[in-house]
Amino acid sequence: MTLLDQLALATGEPIAPTGLNPLELFLDADIVVQTVMVGLLLASVWVWTIIVSFTMRMASVRRASTAFEQAFWEHDDPEAMISRGKADNPSGRVAAAGLTEFRKSTRTGLKNPAQALDRIGQAMEGQVATEADALAARLGFLATTGAVAPFVGLFGTVWGIMNSFFQIGQQNNSSLAVVAPGISEALFATAIGLFAAIPAVIAYNRFSGAVDTFEARLQRFADRVHAQVSREMERG
Repeated sequence: MTLLDQLALATGEPIAPTGLNPLELFLDADIVVQTVMVGLLLASVWVWTIIVSFTMRMASVRRASTAFEQAFWEHDDPEAMISRGKADNPSGRVAAAGLTEFRKSTRTGLKNPAQALDRIGQAMEGQVATEADALAARLGFLATTGAVAPFVGLFGTVWGIMNSFFQIGQQNNSSLAVVAPGISEALFATAIGLFAAIPAVIAYNRFSGAVDTFEARLQRFADRVHAQVSREMERG
């Protein structure tokens, strides 16, 4: 114990904290504020889980699709390559969707090439949209957290400040020392809300752009496949 601490104890004055302790702020908070903090912390953990998992998944998907597209255009028989089960990636599933529709359209003979090409194009476009939706499936949570978390934290702050003013009435003492701890705990809820919201917003914007870019890439691949099928039909 320092000399300053001994003098403070001797005079009966409370010892001023030398820094903020997040754990103490949480433990000393009202039960409602604690509930808000726990909810925001869980949301933050889930946000970072999505960030890490999406980053890894997107990198894997890009590599697999790049390898498939390269092999697809270099292979002498792309149809056989797809049939052997080497299409377990977004680009492969887009090509497989076109191939499946091509088989259906030519099963009983090619009566109307224009309509067949239109159906093949629609089948691949539908698969492109499906792949993009699958990639963006969990991004909605990031958007929701980014929009809602600050307000949830603000609710905890408002509740904590209301509780601090209630303590003023209970103790009949308007000293700052009475309300300051409660206000600090309440503001900590807002800080946690921002801690959850800021990375969620940044990640959502970045990942949404990545999904849009990858969707455009799949659409370009589908267009090339469609053009190749069209040439094959013209050759008869």
